[in-house]
Amino acid sequence: MNDLNRDELAEFFKRDLFAEKNGIKMVEIGSGTAKARMKVTSEHLNAVGTAHGGALFSLADFAFAMAANSGGQVTVAINVSISYFKAVSSGFLTASAREVSGGGRIASYTVEIHDEEEDLVALFQGMAYRKREMLKDII
Repeated sequence: MNDLNRDELAEFFKRDLFAEKNGIKMVEIGSGTAKARMKVTSEHLNAVGTAHGGALFSLADFAFAMAANSGGQVTVAINVSISYFKAVSSGFLTASAREVSGGGRIASYTVEIHDEEEDLVALFQGMAYRKREMLKDII
């Protein structure tokens, strides 16, 4: 059902200026899957010197958005949650998203954030709603 190829999807997600401003980059995108990466810098740190929960959430949310929209249908979040397991203050973080359930208008995704040692830093769960519009119609 996707009328966009991977290069076109990558181009579409370059329009996410919030992700760009926060140093979040697309690594890969596939059918119901995606990976995003972020280098933790001083701008991502909270008052105690660890990566701000909002920075981790934004990384996971970007991977979630890519995976959810990978089918070419405009898909938006309707419910999300995140659990934090390990504090980090530097290095690269990778968010890996995958569709867990996707038949119909409602889809569910899991996003795992790992550090460079492959330790689980956070786990994000997202539920998304597939709208009638196609990405190709809004590009």
